[in-house]
Formats: sequence, C-alpha cells, structure tokens
Amino acid sequence: MSPTPRVAIVTGAARGIGAATAERLAREGRAVAVLDLGEADAQRVADRITEAGGTAVAVGCDVSDEDQVSTAVDTVAERLGPPAILVNNAGVLRDNLLFRMSADDWDTVLGVHLRGSFLMSRAAQAHMTSAGWGRIVNLSSSSALGNRGQANYSAAKAGLQGFTKTLAIELGKFGVTCNAVAPGFVETAMTRATAERIGIDYDDMKAFKSAEIPVQRVGYPEDIANAVAFFTGEDAGFVSGQVLYVAGGPLD
Repeated sequence: MSPTPRVAIVTGAARGIGAATAERLAREGRAVAVLDLGEADAQRVADRITEAGGTAVAVGCDVSDEDQVSTAVDTVAERLGPPAILVNNAGVLRDNLLFRMSADDWDTVLGVHLRGSFLMSRAAQAHMTSAGWGRIVNLSSSSALGNRGQANYSAAKAGLQGFTKTLAIELGKFGVTCNAVAPGFVETAMTRATAERIGIDYDDMKAFKSAEIPVQRVGYPEDIANAVAFFTGEDAGFVSGQVLYVAGGPLD
C-alpha cells in the first residue's frame, strides 16, 4: 500500500458492480468517491463504507455532461484529495434490434459509456500525471464481441477496449496505467432488466447461463470488483493496455 491513502473515483457506484467495486477499494485502504447520477443513491453506498471504517464521499454526476464531470472531479479533489484511481463503470442499457433502435437510444448508450469515460479520464488524468502515478480501469463487457439486440451497447463496450489501449500508450510514460475489465453474465439489476425485456424469467435465465459457463455459475459484482482491485493495486504498474474477460471461462 502507499504511505497515504490513494483517492479512487468509481462512477455508476450506487449499485451492482460499481457499488461492489467502491466497497472493495475502500477495504484496500482507498478513500473512495462514490459517483452516480443520483447523489442520494450514491450516499447509501458511501454510508456503508464509512460505517465499516472506511473513507468515502458521495457525488452526484451525469458523466456524459462535461461541466458536471469537471465539477465532480474538482469536488473530489477538494474533499478527499487528488484522484489517483478512476474506475469508469457508469452505464445504461437501451436494448433493441437494429431496425427498432432509435437514434436517441444509440446516442444515450454511447454518451454514457464512451463520452462519459472520455470526460472522466480526461479530467482525472491531469491529477494522475502531475503525481506521476495513476490507475484507470474501464468496464467493458463480453458484449463487445457482439450480442443480439445490443448494437449500441456492443459498439460502446468494444470502443472502450480501443480507448483503453490508446490511453495506456499515451499515459504510460507518466506512471499511469489503463486497463479494462470485461464481465460476462453477472447478476445485477441490468441483467434482470434484460430478462424482463425479452420476457424470460430471471431465475430461468441464470440457470441457462450457468449451464453454458465452464465454472457452472453466473458472476457476482464482487467477482468483477476483485479484478478491478488487481488492476488498481500498487504492484500492477507493469500491466497496462490489457482487457481481462471475467466470464467464468473462455469465450468463443
């Protein structure tokens, strides 16, 4: 661990993978900024962290809004200190088949995933490069390989992999690494929403997915948080530009 707590920002951290990641990083000794669109939702996670003896603040932010991102990162720097770790986890779903997908559905998903990760990374890297140490982790997905009804989401998640590799090239000389974690099927509110969209019982969906996964179970938010914790660790400075699929086995 570093002599003083590193400050970490986790976006979309009010629930699911983001919340699990924020709590895991707090257990690693990080001071955590819990960012989410709704500050009240983020506060519940921040409260759990502080009640467990950690340090956390909740910040409301629409990551696709340039002014809000700038304000949020400044707020974190003022309240906790300059951010050294950024986890770009914020995401939304607007699933539909291509011929039914609206331009707004496309723009919303790419705006949050891609534009949001760009804006957050651009704002946070100024602190990291100045300090000569930083960790950026982008949440991609196995859907980056293609998934029916998710042209927007798949494009965004594939784009994040190229974004990750480019940041690794540009920021490496400043002591900043950038990696991506690509979850497979994880039990979250988002996958439950997918089941509802296609009219499948969620328990039946999980059973079907489990049978397809080599480890014979679905993933949990903590599984993804474990991978993020590795990439953001003090000893991970020689690992950059990588995409780690956390999916319970190899993907075709």
